[in-house]
This record gives sequence, structure tokens and C-alpha cells, in this order.
Amino acid sequence: MIVLRNSFYARRQFVKFQRAHPKTVYPIRRLLRREPEVFPVFWQQTLRVERVVLPSRYRFAVKARRRFRRRR
Repeated sequence: MIVLRNSFYARRQFVKFQRAHPKTVYPIRRLLRREPEVFPVFWQQTLRVERVVLPSRYRFAVKARRRFRRRR
């Protein structure tokens, strides 16, 4: 965050990367806000990584969330 504030070149690179890969940069931008939503960003990234890495029958985060919501 300090580098992006103080370096024009770094800011320019960040904007280029953001335009090229918006889905990748969006969580980083959410964490750079004044009062970042850390847990929702963490959860969203967990689900995204799980979808890429694991086959559907082994995905535990979605199932755990559904179980947790049923208990409430």
C-alpha cells in the first residue's frame, strides 16, 4: 500500500495489471480499502482456490458452510 501511494511507476503497473486481470486484483483492492473486510475476502478466496484445485466431491468449504447455516 505504501509503495502504491508513493511510486508512480508501481501505481501504473498495478492499474495495467488490474485491467488485464480484474478477477485476480479485486481481492487485493478490497484489502487495500480503509476498513478492509478481511474474513469475506479470505472466504471468497478459499472457495475460489478450492474450485480450481479440488474435484467437486472433495470440496469441503461449501459443504461446511451449508451445514453451519442449517444449524442456525
